[in-house]
Amino acid sequence: MLSAIVFVPLLGAVLIGLTPGSRLALIRWLAVAFSGLALVLSLVLYFSFNPRAPGLQFVEKVDWVALPNVGVSYFLGADGLSLPLILLTGLLTLMAVLASFHVSNRVKEYFLLILVLQTGVTGVFAAQDFFLFFLFWEVELIPMYLLIGIWGGPRRDYAAIKFVIYTLAGSALMLVGILALYFNSNPHTFDMTVLARQSYAPSFALLVFWFLFAGFAVKLPVFPLHTWLPDAHVEAPTAVSVLLAGVLLKMGGYGMLRVLVGMLPEATRHWAIPLAVLAVISILYGACVSMVQKDLKAMVAYSSVSHMGYVLIGIAAFTAISLNGAAIQLFTHGIITGLLFLLVGALYEKAHTRQIAEFGGIARRQPLLAVLFVMGGLASLGLPAMAGFIAEFTVFIGSYATLPVFTVLAAAAIVVTAGYILWMLQRAYFGPLNARWDHLPDVRGIEVVPLVTLMAIIILVGVYPSVLTSVINSGVAPLFSHAVAVHASSGGLASVGGFWRLP
Repeated sequence: MLSAIVFVPLLGAVLIGLTPGSRLALIRWLAVAFSGLALVLSLVLYFSFNPRAPGLQFVEKVDWVALPNVGVSYFLGADGLSLPLILLTGLLTLMAVLASFHVSNRVKEYFLLILVLQTGVTGVFAAQDFFLFFLFWEVELIPMYLLIGIWGGPRRDYAAIKFVIYTLAGSALMLVGILALYFNSNPHTFDMTVLARQSYAPSFALLVFWFLFAGFAVKLPVFPLHTWLPDAHVEAPTAVSVLLAGVLLKMGGYGMLRVLVGMLPEATRHWAIPLAVLAVISILYGACVSMVQKDLKAMVAYSSVSHMGYVLIGIAAFTAISLNGAAIQLFTHGIITGLLFLLVGALYEKAHTRQIAEFGGIARRQPLLAVLFVMGGLASLGLPAMAGFIAEFTVFIGSYATLPVFTVLAAAAIVVTAGYILWMLQRAYFGPLNARWDHLPDVRGIEVVPLVTLMAIIILVGVYPSVLTSVINSGVAPLFSHAVAVHASSGGLASVGGFWRLP
């Protein structure tokens, strides 16, 4: 089943590649069919998952490189940490495809690359072998580069190249860390489940931590490695921004939880204070810069830097609740920011501008889009009964136990978030109607489907969070239990929030 979810989009890409370029309607509906099939399979997998059975489920493992002492296998598996992100990838890809029906330039190549991208990202979340994990990690780079570089805005070449440089630099450092873990194992193996059970010398773990962290921090992104993100978002087409913020950033957070917390728990605990400092800077910086943005898309892009900082502070705090909150934030932020980028894209398609100051009172002409914008904005600022609240609330109550000062500083960003969201809504949608927009049409037809779908999921998770949290906890709990056991057996490198010290 996992192999089908990973490679069905790739099969769709192949079929689109074989379809004559003049058959535009067929190409679009092939993309819908194969991304939709992957989503259906992901839903079947999600509701077949047993949260009471910790560990990997739906495992597929066969020898891949049949050479002695190489330790490479085709190893897929899903647990409560990866399964929600697999589902998120399938959902947002289908929404992105539906939101791309207006694309008219090189339609065949566009949808082909979207499906290849889906295979790469889904593979990252399903892979349990480091060689396979890194292969999928690099696969997503090429389609994202081309999607920004060909279909992006006026500065698309600059944004695409900057994305590649940052990502390749992070990947190179991450590869050093992966190889260090590989050569430290005996016998040598890339099996992530085996590497998680290995014991590592303190000096080795503390050093390797930063090589791995660098690769994940670029993707998350963490200040000051975030500067590629706003450029990529502003220049990327709407659907690509949805996938970039909704699923690609989640690869960084997932890697931190799976690899840093799962394999190097003592090093993660030891470096808690530096991680917390980076998290708070990202949160406050992203929120403050969002406040002064004039471009709607840039505002949402910088807000992602802020909101993904909550993932990092949850990891730094290293409590069972904070780690759950970090994992929940990965899913909920993906849904909320995906909706916000779709809303910005829908407005831009009709107004051909994203400058907030150029609007005014357009709720009178776009009542449905206005309602969705208000609800999406309230979800982003963490309004109770919406998905963003449960994630941030869980991070805060889990992090306060070990990092109280940093948690209070991070929570202060909620006020700034409320400020820039409400100020944007007031300037763009309310107040006197700008006569320029007297005939501005509202959203209708197929473009409403992804907007309403994501809004419904935001409310569902906000009102009934256990549909998500019970699954996530089944994946986080074994990671935390393993970390506690390692800490007890080794005597610990340091206490979270305490002084840095070796035993």
